[in-house]
Amino acid sequence: MIGAILLPALAVPMLTACGAGRGGASGGARAAPASTSAATASSAAAAAASGTAFDPRVTFAPLTLPDPVNAYRSGNGTPGPDYWQNRADYLIHVSLDPAQQRLSGSEVVTYTNNSPQPLDCLWMQLDQNLYRSDARARFVHSRLAGPTTEGMVLESVELDRRGQPSKADYLVSDTRLQIRLPQPLAARGGHIAIRIQYHYTVPGKFGGRTGHMPSRNGEIYDIAQWYPRMAVYDDVRGWDALPYLGSEFYLEYGDFDYYVTVPWDMLVAGSGELQNPQAVLTAAERQRLQQARASDQTVIIRSASEIDDPHSRPVQQGTLTWHFKIAPARDAAFAASRSFVWDAARINLPDGNSALAMSFYPVESTEPGGWGRATEYIKDSVQNFSRRWGTYPYPTAVAVAGSAGGIEYPAMVFDGYEDHGAELFWITAHEFGHTWFPMLVGTNERRDQWMDEGFNTFIDVYESQDFDHGVYAPKHDSEYAPGSGTPADQIVQLLEDPAAPVMLTRADQVSEKYRHELTYFKSALGLVLLREQILGPQRFDWAFRKFIRDWSYRHPTPSDFFRAMDSAAGEDLAWFWRGWYLHNWTLDLAVTGVRAVEGDWHKGAVIGIANLDRLVLPATVKIDFKDGSSRLLQLPAETWIQQQQASLQLDSTQPVSSVTIDPEHQLPDRDRSNNVWHAATG
Repeated sequence: MIGAILLPALAVPMLTACGAGRGGASGGARAAPASTSAATASSAAAAAASGTAFDPRVTFAPLTLPDPVNAYRSGNGTPGPDYWQNRADYLIHVSLDPAQQRLSGSEVVTYTNNSPQPLDCLWMQLDQNLYRSDARARFVHSRLAGPTTEGMVLESVELDRRGQPSKADYLVSDTRLQIRLPQPLAARGGHIAIRIQYHYTVPGKFGGRTGHMPSRNGEIYDIAQWYPRMAVYDDVRGWDALPYLGSEFYLEYGDFDYYVTVPWDMLVAGSGELQNPQAVLTAAERQRLQQARASDQTVIIRSASEIDDPHSRPVQQGTLTWHFKIAPARDAAFAASRSFVWDAARINLPDGNSALAMSFYPVESTEPGGWGRATEYIKDSVQNFSRRWGTYPYPTAVAVAGSAGGIEYPAMVFDGYEDHGAELFWITAHEFGHTWFPMLVGTNERRDQWMDEGFNTFIDVYESQDFDHGVYAPKHDSEYAPGSGTPADQIVQLLEDPAAPVMLTRADQVSEKYRHELTYFKSALGLVLLREQILGPQRFDWAFRKFIRDWSYRHPTPSDFFRAMDSAAGEDLAWFWRGWYLHNWTLDLAVTGVRAVEGDWHKGAVIGIANLDRLVLPATVKIDFKDGSSRLLQLPAETWIQQQQASLQLDSTQPVSSVTIDPEHQLPDRDRSNNVWHAATG
């Protein structure tokens, strides 16, 4: 999901050494010692440094991560030798009744217990209960204080073991369903079928992630969280059955086989691949789809002029049932409307295979720069993410224009029908980036939303730079400091806010004031710093891709991520995890003075640098010389592992005219007034 305000482009080029410290004519005039004003500045900075909050014994101390290493989760951040994960496979039949705005369904969930413990109960999620008048979330989010529904009404709940169905003993608690088993479900492979009949009223626009809205040619239904879903039972907490308060999902993987029955004149877009095109599409539409599968250019499957033509549907009365499959996946969603324009194009994947990009949108969205380019954006984003981070796993990638703006599900996203231009590109890229986080890497969004939103925002940065030579780069600025400074400058206000939560805060505890800046922006900027400043792209990219491969269709914790990057990159990054993720520590580097060695610039220069605050980061120091040459020095984080002040000796021969720490503003330095030293003039 994307926040209300789009994030800035965070990527910054890595600086490399340039210029020559010994430039200019040889045998230049001897320079005088550093000026009195410089010495005074040096003394003042040194005095300030004496009261610094920085203590290397704290910053660089060994770090105990929240989740311990064991047989399930290894010290190198990979799944352990005894890692296990339960499974949920779904067979679902639903019917949409637009006259009553009701979805009625039946599902069979085949649940497999791969854990080493027998289970005496099962937990499921009933997300539609979010809209009940007594939902817990209504006491958390004032925005839910408006319209209500009856939630998900369970008509029957049965258990089926070996073909013997029986009525289940169950309890509904807010947005959860607990099923109490008559006999424990066996460990290491025991399975059971759960049969549920249910219905609910589809919320209107107030549904947010799921709902319906009017368009010129009919209602558009964005249908998500539409069936009872299994909660996760894992090795970290057992049943993770948090109530749904709005902070997204934590779901098991399995196969989805689902059927959607709608009025004959509606098109249905669904997660996964359509199984019965002969039953629900005309011959012309099937031929155009086949053309699109081989086309790098967008092909119209159903045009705006055909919306009111009854012959654009294979029948002209009754209902049609659309059949989709997606596997393996952690969820599925669909959309339905008679108002859809539909287009498609081929996605070329790096493994030589292809997928199909498709967009569904009303005629209101066809304005210049609007949804007519959405398929182009899907295609480019999926190709780019596949090339950089790992191949897209699904046969289709579908975007739907409707009321639910910026919501992601496997192989399908819901975006706003009014989106256009750069905003449409950004939101399309962001929502399809969620394929990698959390659809592939199955993080716990209910607890650690920064691991999907922030990681996804991070990969968005490079897609914005790459698309059409950066025509849509950079993204909009952070809401804290719109239009001013680099992303590193903009994050300082969050870091200095004593009320701001830290990254490892349960997602539900992060208020709307901080959600965007912390969950999206700070998390993404942390990965930019790790890639561009700390590890470098070659080490980071290899380690990050390995993390994605190792945890695809699995459930990593923050501790797994930290260990994975440490191990694969060959670094002990405890100082970074502690400062950026466990705390909101701030950085303040300062030039404390510059002098000639023994008063003679021909013998070199000595530059004093101090670390005045608790965060440490590698830093670039630019030295400009009187003859116009310059030099860049790269200070590693270990500069501060034993000390708070450092003296850098240069083998230069020219007088130093200025010294600047972090000249490109790539680091979140809270006080830039002490980052620059200038030689006295006159």
